[in-house]
Amino acid sequence: MSGAAPIVRNLADLPGFLISKDDTVVLAELAGPSQGSSTSVFLEIWEPGGAQPLNSHAESAEIFIVLAGTAVAHSDDESLVLVPGDVLTLQPGSDHRIVNSSATEKLYTITIMANDGGFASLVTGGTRVPLAAADLDVLVRGLAG
Repeated sequence: MSGAAPIVRNLADLPGFLISKDDTVVLAELAGPSQGSSTSVFLEIWEPGGAQPLNSHAESAEIFIVLAGTAVAHSDDESLVLVPGDVLTLQPGSDHRIVNSSATEKLYTITIMANDGGFASLVTGGTRVPLAAADLDVLVRGLAG
């Protein structure tokens, strides 16, 4: 059997990115093409009241797993409330936007792009920002359970 060696990375070592400098959502690439995967996986952190711009992915289903916080997901003509533990699947081609519905708490998701379609390079081509120590603490405590 031949194959590439497994890759282990730690959240504390990963940079965050803003796709546009005025964005209110930080994304950290957990896995994607640079790790040899056609599927990309991100940690996304929305500021209180933060939102993505309306966007669409013609070739990719996008899955959001809500770790902490609350949101409203808008997809085409539907709006859905999201809470921790929810798994939202958006179909390829849907026009969508997620808004952190809290004015005081951050929203944390794991986001999976089933077919990267260049999304990882869009993210990592943005503005590099550090992940906040407080965010890492929330995530590690939450995941450790």
